[in-house]
Amino acid sequence: MGYGTRRRVTPDIETAEGHETEQQSHRLVILAAIFVLMTLLILYGSNNGNDSAYAPFHVVTNYAIKATDLKKWSGKDGYVPFHGNKSMNLHCQKCALVTSSSHVLGAGAGEEIDRADCVIRMNDAPTLGYEADVGNQTSLRVVAHSSVFRVVRRPGEFLQRPDSHPVIIFWGPPNKMGKEAKGTLYRLIQRVSMTYSNLSCFSITASKMRRFDSLFHKETGRDRQKSHSWLSTGWFTMVIAIEICDNIKVYGMVPPYHCGKSKPASKKMPYHYYKPRGPDECVTYLQNEGSRRGNHHRFITEKQVFARWAKQYNITFAHPKWF
Repeated sequence: MGYGTRRRVTPDIETAEGHETEQQSHRLVILAAIFVLMTLLILYGSNNGNDSAYAPFHVVTNYAIKATDLKKWSGKDGYVPFHGNKSMNLHCQKCALVTSSSHVLGAGAGEEIDRADCVIRMNDAPTLGYEADVGNQTSLRVVAHSSVFRVVRRPGEFLQRPDSHPVIIFWGPPNKMGKEAKGTLYRLIQRVSMTYSNLSCFSITASKMRRFDSLFHKETGRDRQKSHSWLSTGWFTMVIAIEICDNIKVYGMVPPYHCGKSKPASKKMPYHYYKPRGPDECVTYLQNEGSRRGNHHRFITEKQVFARWAKQYNITFAHPKWF
C-alpha cells in the first residue's frame, strides 16, 4: 500500500516540476525581452542626447550664425487680407512695441508710447485702464490663433474704437488660419473684418510661416519642429516690426539673462500686466526654455536673437533697459 501510494505521488511531483521548469523558462524569456527593450531605450536616449536638437534648449554652441537681412527678407505679399483686396503697406519711422509683460506697470510711459508714429501690441493686451503705463493708441496688433476668441469677445476694446484704424495680423497653422482651409477661425475673422470696416485684418501666408521657421533655424542652429519648439507671438511681432519700422523702442521686455541664478527668488513678476494673479514671468520662461517634453516656446533663446538684431536694426529696450 505504501509503495502504491508512492507510485501515485511520483507523477504529480514530476508534473509539478515540469510546470515549474516551464514557468522558469517563461520568466527567463520575459526577463530577456525586458533586458533587450531597456538596452534599446538606453541606446535611443543616448543617441538623442547627442543630438543638439533634444538637449536642454539654447543656441547651438559654436554655431555660425547665418545672418538674414530682415529689411529685404520678405515683401508685403506674405500677408493676405481676410476680406476685400487691401494690402499690408504699413510703414513707420518710429515704432513703440509694447509687450504684455508686467514690467510696464509703474513705468508711466503711456504718453511717450502714444507719441510714436506707430504703436504695436500683441494678442489681447488691453489699453483701457492701463493708459498711463502702456498708452492708448494702437496701429498694429499681432494676434496668435490661440488668442482670436479673446480678442473677438471684447469688440469695444479691440475692434470698434472709432478713433483708430488698426492693422491686425493673425498668425497660426495654415490649416486653421489659411485662406484655403476656411476653417472656423478663418470664417470668424472674415466676419469680423467685414463687420468692422475700420480694421485691416491679414493672415500670414503658409509660405511666409515656413520662412519664419527657417529664420529661427538660421539664427539659432535649431530646427523648430525637431526641437519641439513653438515660435512665440513676440518672435512674429519683432520680425514684422523690423519689416515696417525704421526705429523700434520695445517696452517691458526683459533681457535674456534676466531670469538667471542671481535673480532674487522673492521678486515675482506676473507674466502679463493685465493678469496680476497669473503665472510668474521667470518661472514661465525657465520652464519653457528647459523642457524637453512636448512643444514649448523658447523665450530666452528668442531674446538672445533679439539682442543681436538690436545692433542691426535700431532697436532699443526700455523698462527694463538692456544695454
